[in-house]
Amino acid sequence: MHPESSLRIDGRVLYLTEDPELLRQQLGGQDLAWDGAASLISNISTDEITPGWVCYYYDETLARYAFVGLRGNVFPRDALKDGKFQVVVSGASKGCGSSRETAPFAELAAGVKLVVAKSIEKIYGQNCQNIGLLTTTDFGILDRIKKGESIPLSEFTKGLDPISAAIVECGGLFAYNKRRMAGELSPPAITTTTRPMTLVEKILARHAVVDAKTGQLGVTAVAPGDATFVRADVRFSHEYVTPMAAALFASGFDKGTRVQDPASVFAFRDHLTFLDLIMPRAHREMGLDEQAKKLAVVQQDFATEMGLKLYGEVHRDGKLVGSEAICHNMVIEELGMPGDVIAGTDSHTCMGGALGAFAFGVGSTDMANAWFTRDVRVKVPETVRFRLTGRMQPGVCAKDVMLHILAQPFFRGGDGIGKVLEFQGEGVTAMALDERATLTNMAVEAGGFTGVVAADEVVVDYLHEMRGLDKAAVRARIVEGDPGATYFATFDIDLSAIEPMVATPGDPRNGIPLRELLAKGAAPAVTIAYGGSCTGGKKADMDMYAAVLARAVKDGRKVKEGVQLYIQFGSQRIRKYAEERGYLQVFEQAGAHLVDPSCGACIKAGPGVSDSPDQVTVSAINRNFPGRSGPGQVYLASPLVVAASALEGHLAAPKV
Repeated sequence: MHPESSLRIDGRVLYLTEDPELLRQQLGGQDLAWDGAASLISNISTDEITPGWVCYYYDETLARYAFVGLRGNVFPRDALKDGKFQVVVSGASKGCGSSRETAPFAELAAGVKLVVAKSIEKIYGQNCQNIGLLTTTDFGILDRIKKGESIPLSEFTKGLDPISAAIVECGGLFAYNKRRMAGELSPPAITTTTRPMTLVEKILARHAVVDAKTGQLGVTAVAPGDATFVRADVRFSHEYVTPMAAALFASGFDKGTRVQDPASVFAFRDHLTFLDLIMPRAHREMGLDEQAKKLAVVQQDFATEMGLKLYGEVHRDGKLVGSEAICHNMVIEELGMPGDVIAGTDSHTCMGGALGAFAFGVGSTDMANAWFTRDVRVKVPETVRFRLTGRMQPGVCAKDVMLHILAQPFFRGGDGIGKVLEFQGEGVTAMALDERATLTNMAVEAGGFTGVVAADEVVVDYLHEMRGLDKAAVRARIVEGDPGATYFATFDIDLSAIEPMVATPGDPRNGIPLRELLAKGAAPAVTIAYGGSCTGGKKADMDMYAAVLARAVKDGRKVKEGVQLYIQFGSQRIRKYAEERGYLQVFEQAGAHLVDPSCGACIKAGPGVSDSPDQVTVSAINRNFPGRSGPGQVYLASPLVVAASALEGHLAAPKV
């Protein structure tokens, strides 16, 4: 089925070692006789493979920039391609972070045929399968390659579910789906019999596609490991990804093919809205400003052609002030419902799990296919249960809870990859919807498939007040897990024992109690404090910024000299909420810079980014991988700690 039935490597093997000199030697033409002694880089994020600015391209040009963002700045432009490497080897957690398919595409376009890593993140691995880039965690393959063996394709389908294996055999998702939609092949029927199911399993069972041609949905039950396609209730993309997906759609299907059920497909102009404000001169000289502007134009044209709802820019007095909303915030405000399947081209799509929906991120190829098929492939994941008890102490919020969870050995060791994180218990039911959204949003930082909280009256009331929906109709959509459902693992967490946390620079899993960090010596000074993004720009977050800053203003205090505090809203509704409560005046009196909705600094595309390695940022965003928000060092923290640190000029806990 695959264009080639086996893999033969004629090119070189690149070992991504922690030793920069060994990397330079390999890029200079010297092959490394790796014997396992040199440590391999782990936790290589998609931000490092293709930094944000590289993603302004969405064609073979990406090959020129593969790994230019890798820590240590060892890779110049064209290094991977010119090195004639066909195999890339790294440590654990390859491809963590963003769902951007540009990362594996850049490697493939540069000539790479095989990715070898100790563990591979779910979305990255699926994107590799979709485009025909082979992956394995079997390091024994390397010895066989050295011997000049031709490796059977079956070696790279071991352990895969039947759909993923068939996609690999076909050479990619488009080739597979063409045959599937033509009736030439189909996934094996799910034969799981009645069993107690988790919340997510029940949603998947209801949405499983039984017959792609007739549209028949629903099976009796599913179990972890079952492979199927599920009908998506909401499909969305943003200007960072829509152009690449649109190009794939045009090339993958016959001319004149239309997006199916366009009323359930949405586009967002929310990622690069403020790029002009911070793009460095060097990038402008490369023509990246014009290249980036094309993304919004291509998306606009595609949305118009296909009749899609586009959430776009907002202007006041003829001036661009921001976006309507960040996609994830808008999914909760307007689009998602309990029991839905929500697929978006962004890893933080899992934020929608706060509504009791199964929401997850996909790559460009998955979305391009879903525009036509209306479904997305899923291997039913295992669920990890978190039973939250007790109440949070003053000065502690959901962000601290999540940083505490991510720091556990289970996640630091990679055991959370591909798992659903389900939050249960009195501790989570006592949380407002916005705080639950912080938990589900950051599930992907654990390598998780998604996060979810069962919908309840908090969700019912929210959807009634926000959208005017009938409460009984919302309740009828609520899905709950069955008693006796099987969980991969269960963790009991007493919220009263959690204290203010920070994640030290480099990884969201670097969580440590702020008290312990401060006890090690002088509190790290900060130059930037950023409160915003989908994670930190919600209504509840505005309440927290305001609580700290209002107290300071009352005492005649402002943001510390030398510190820039940015507060950015997740949507125009959230901005209006803050305005109605007098928060805008408080923020301005405290010396904060107010920024309208956009992903902004979270993806190095707006006010609040660092511009030199010596800068230190304390940020309410969800991830702090190297280069994510600029070259500086980023500490992740709660909105309360961000505001308190801005006032003190160094990392500090809020006074409660």
